[in-house]
Amino acid sequence: MNYTRSSLSLSRPTRRAFLRSGSALIALPFLESLGAKSFAAASKVAAPPKRMIFLGFGWGVTKESWYPDINTTGSDYELPKGLRALQRHKKDFTIIQNLTNQFSNEAHWGSTFYLTGANRYAEPGQSFYNSVSADQVAAEVLGKETRFTSLQLGCDRAQDSGHGPGLSMSWNRQGKPIAGLNSPVAAYHKLFSDTDTPLEERQALLKQKRSVLDTVIENARTMNGKLSKNDTEKLDEYFQSIREIETRLSKEEQWLDVPKARPSEAMNEPQGEIEGYEEVKLMYDIMVAAMQVDATRVMTYRQPVDTFIRSLGATITGHNMSHYTNGSRLSVSEMRDQKQSELLAYFIDKLKATKETDGSSLFDNLSLSYGSNIESIHYLKNCPTVLTGGGAGVNHGRHLVMEDDKTPLCNLWLSLLQGVGVNADSQGDSTGTIKELWT
Repeated sequence: MNYTRSSLSLSRPTRRAFLRSGSALIALPFLESLGAKSFAAASKVAAPPKRMIFLGFGWGVTKESWYPDINTTGSDYELPKGLRALQRHKKDFTIIQNLTNQFSNEAHWGSTFYLTGANRYAEPGQSFYNSVSADQVAAEVLGKETRFTSLQLGCDRAQDSGHGPGLSMSWNRQGKPIAGLNSPVAAYHKLFSDTDTPLEERQALLKQKRSVLDTVIENARTMNGKLSKNDTEKLDEYFQSIREIETRLSKEEQWLDVPKARPSEAMNEPQGEIEGYEEVKLMYDIMVAAMQVDATRVMTYRQPVDTFIRSLGATITGHNMSHYTNGSRLSVSEMRDQKQSELLAYFIDKLKATKETDGSSLFDNLSLSYGSNIESIHYLKNCPTVLTGGGAGVNHGRHLVMEDDKTPLCNLWLSLLQGVGVNADSQGDSTGTIKELWT
């Protein structure tokens, strides 16, 4: 099939452009010209977008062999055994100690409040409350141009891996959980597989959703003048949820007739059951592939622990491992740390090797955090924290120890949000930014 320039949609030359003919609709690859304001300005390559990734795991780390010596800060610190696999990237990441979520009180919940810093008892008479997670604050700004505003990745049986309540690491503005994709297979098809349903049928289904939504809104509004103060507040929260649904429907309409981009040849469709070490590795590959085609710019990954250690040959559960003492439990815990670090080093390798249109790498434009709400053996302080990537402008290659041993973890999220250009004044229980990140 032959195409001429006239067959290319020129009305809005972006990365979403595609070729049309009487019988085909084919997505274009990632072309630097399509990042420019117009084809006349194609020689001026657009700056790559900022991106954020939050990686979280449950059951904490092995305190004795994961944290660097607290008395050796700056760049001249020695990587402990648990992080030694990251040695080749030492100048490109930062380890921070003494960050905490002050309201944490459940030692089995490694990610429920990790990105929110919320107090679960904030509402009188209620036993659970949460607020918006940092990734969703970022997604409101960074996710406007992409097919997926954000992407939530996870694992099956997350509570067995020490994560606690939630459907992913992400929570919306109402503190409600956001569903995640719990396998590489599900993530791959969400990102790259087009539906076989004809466009007209999908348009009709979307119209039906809007019709139902309009009816619900109208019925709810007729009740507004008959409600008590408490019920009015509940209705306001309900309307906010409705607005979020409307936003998602609008984005779905925007991308309805645009084919999903194909991943690079190196990213093959996952086959069969994949668990543990290979599961995490494949999720990292999928995240790189998603950024290559600019399908999303904000991702979270709630990682497995139970299946992870079993894939390494362990015969105990993640929970039993987390109660380690000298002996086999300690050995499994240390092995888990080392293998997780090995995979993180692999991820950084791929991010550095994947080039953007301006010659920089994905790594250069990405803010990536890695850690847990649990320190070690169920202690809820000194959250293990590693930062990498150049997207937030952090001065890497250092070991930082906060002077206040109860520095809010949310100070870090606020710092990174501002670092990638998100205009946030606060996040969770933040008291300010961590200025040491840039000094």
